[in-house]
Amino acid sequence: MANTLIKALESAGHCVKLASEFRSREPLGDPTRQKVLRFEGHKAAEDLINKYALQEHFPDLWFTYHVYYNSFFFFGPLVAKELNIPYVIAEASHAPKRAGGPWNMNHQCVENSIKEADLVVGLNSLDAGCVKPLLHENTKYLQLKPFIDLPSEKLTRKGDKRSTFARDMNLNTDHIWFLTVAMMRKGAKHKSYEMLAKSLHSIKKSGWQLLVAGDGPVRSVVEALFDGLPTTFVGQQDQPTISNLMTISDVFLWPAIEEAYGMAMLEAQGHGLPVIAGNTGGVGDIIRDGVTGTLTKVGDVAAFSNAIRQLMDDPETLAEMSLQAQSTVKQDHSISGAAQQLDTALTGLISG
Repeated sequence: MANTLIKALESAGHCVKLASEFRSREPLGDPTRQKVLRFEGHKAAEDLINKYALQEHFPDLWFTYHVYYNSFFFFGPLVAKELNIPYVIAEASHAPKRAGGPWNMNHQCVENSIKEADLVVGLNSLDAGCVKPLLHENTKYLQLKPFIDLPSEKLTRKGDKRSTFARDMNLNTDHIWFLTVAMMRKGAKHKSYEMLAKSLHSIKKSGWQLLVAGDGPVRSVVEALFDGLPTTFVGQQDQPTISNLMTISDVFLWPAIEEAYGMAMLEAQGHGLPVIAGNTGGVGDIIRDGVTGTLTKVGDVAAFSNAIRQLMDDPETLAEMSLQAQSTVKQDHSISGAAQQLDTALTGLISG
């Protein structure tokens, strides 16, 4: 999403510079480590301020992507205030339940950062409820639908690519091809893989196969979950290969446990893949239930399995969902539309 935001801004004529590669993620809730990161962050911000002070021109505004409790980025408010430039946040997440807990220091920093913002760009509609109450009366809130950058040419099924891949991987082109693209790490991703495997094990019919693109520290554990199922693991792949996999597949599957909104699911729809997913987080922002895919109760194995069976048994609905998925992404989730809205909001801040 960060890369896509940069592309959107650049396509609107803005010059985007990565200010720092400082990493502030603290996933364990260690207050001592948070203090160290805060000190290092303040020092890095001072260095940036001093660097900009020596330049004839410095930034017109500061743009921060994804402020949240366990990876708070310290620079924005400090640099923006010192340079007297607007401060913008895209995808701010505020979790009141973190107050007083092991991430309390970061939680307070997030609150203060949101209060300092001149513009907040929301990408997950569920974030707005906790973020908007913190905003200053003059702060603007821009709700954007998640967006992606797809090729401008019309995306079509390429039978030759499917045939070639099937021959290389010993797959049946007549079967329905399910696709999953996700990292393999502990926590929510692992839980989603567990549920996906349980759902597929409960489907007592043949004529399908699952392609899985992804890698990570628990890959061997994930692969073991799918023992006995017609599953092909292709590992971590580059973006062109992922796009090819989406082009030759039929349905995208992901239980989406604790998912924010899921860029892979949005990209899959852009390639004409209906998506079956758990209805959690902002997933409903990108999947139109019954139109571009099916949303099920998150964590409900039976409902997820039933949704898979229904699409397998209804090729007409599958084909219609495929068309609707592609047209919906083009209409509502394009990078050009987002770029126009961002440009209007940022230009207004700069000129103001």
